[in-house]
Amino acid sequence: MISETLSAPQTAAGLGIRRSLCEDLAVKILYLEGELSLLELADRLHLSLSVVEEVYEHLRKVQLCEVRGMNGNVRRIALSLQGRARAIELLTHSQYAGAAPVSLEAYTRQVCAQSVRDVQICPEQVERALNGLVLDKTIISQLGTAIVSGRAILLCGPSGTGKTAIAECLPGIYNDAVWIPYAVEVDSRIITVYDSHIHESCVESGEGALDEMRDENHPAACGEFHSLDGDHRWILCRRPRVVVGGELTQEMLNLRLGGTSNFYSAPLQMKANNGVLIVDDFGRQRMRPEELLNRWIVPLDRRIDFLTLAGGKTFEVPFDLFLVLASNHDVGELADEAFLRRIQTKVKVGYMNDTDFREVCVRMCDQLGVAFDAAVVEEFIGLLASLGQPLRPCYPRDVMQSICWEARYQGREPVLDSESVKRACRSYFAAP
Repeated sequence: MISETLSAPQTAAGLGIRRSLCEDLAVKILYLEGELSLLELADRLHLSLSVVEEVYEHLRKVQLCEVRGMNGNVRRIALSLQGRARAIELLTHSQYAGAAPVSLEAYTRQVCAQSVRDVQICPEQVERALNGLVLDKTIISQLGTAIVSGRAILLCGPSGTGKTAIAECLPGIYNDAVWIPYAVEVDSRIITVYDSHIHESCVESGEGALDEMRDENHPAACGEFHSLDGDHRWILCRRPRVVVGGELTQEMLNLRLGGTSNFYSAPLQMKANNGVLIVDDFGRQRMRPEELLNRWIVPLDRRIDFLTLAGGKTFEVPFDLFLVLASNHDVGELADEAFLRRIQTKVKVGYMNDTDFREVCVRMCDQLGVAFDAAVVEEFIGLLASLGQPLRPCYPRDVMQSICWEARYQGREPVLDSESVKRACRSYFAAP
């Protein structure tokens, strides 16, 4: 049960990390923030008051802190001169002064307990997440099958056929949440994991978000939410959704050591654990496709990744994520047979037929607030044919947006008519 892992330790011995590490963090926090009550220090460390009192007692015993007053029955403390000297020394080694970390063992155990492979997915969830797209039922079935596997999927096909749109809809299939640690300790080094730019906190989203996810598949379905009694070193978040494109580099897949801060940031795949990692425009990265595939060939197979600290120590972390690769390159050009075997689902996303293309036009008109005209859409289809262009699902959006921009520039309401479509296509395709 997830609740067993997340129960709040009431003693320093139960934290799974050295007490001295918490003491060092407390000293740095007191140096940076000045006088704090023990409750405020507990809040900064994300630890229970009983643990912080234990930490305080040792700091007082070795004369690193002193009592400055009381807040009711709670002490207010500050560093002594000796404590300030100790803080300066600690900050030269690492400037991390945040939540106490969890152990690597606890992190591994928790990721396995909430594996993306164990989520129950039904066709209705997949169809609901993809409802905004016009897709063939065969493709929807392939996507659902791949998600159930929890492994990897390759979306391939010509540009403009909706691969990116499909990929970005897939995380919406997961209607549950997972526990993410603020930081993990490995060999006395701190690795930050929680990233507010990637992880969507259910606490910050409000009770409505929690209520929405209360179902039989939710890991917190039995009331196991981020309560005052829980281990605050973890934060309840929606399953992660990490999207990268052409900016992806080899360095982003390894531990990143901050320049002067001297603590680590977890690589993208570690931040994506228990969620979805989307590599868009695969094959256009600054690193060659084979470099990326060679980096992940073992993790995809064994569900374990290997990371290395600056001193050379290598350790294992779970590789528990649904990997989505989207590319308009030919599959045979991207990888050799050995790697392609590890991506068991490959979905070809091709051009549209007339019926589906018309449906996309209807939806785009509704989305942009433009009156739909079936006759003009038929002219649009004919114009594309005369230009030698296939029916790509991106064309209705791109051409109609151009019509709206022109209308806004001219200070009038946008109208879907023959002339506006011709002007938009002339600009879009550089046609005469």
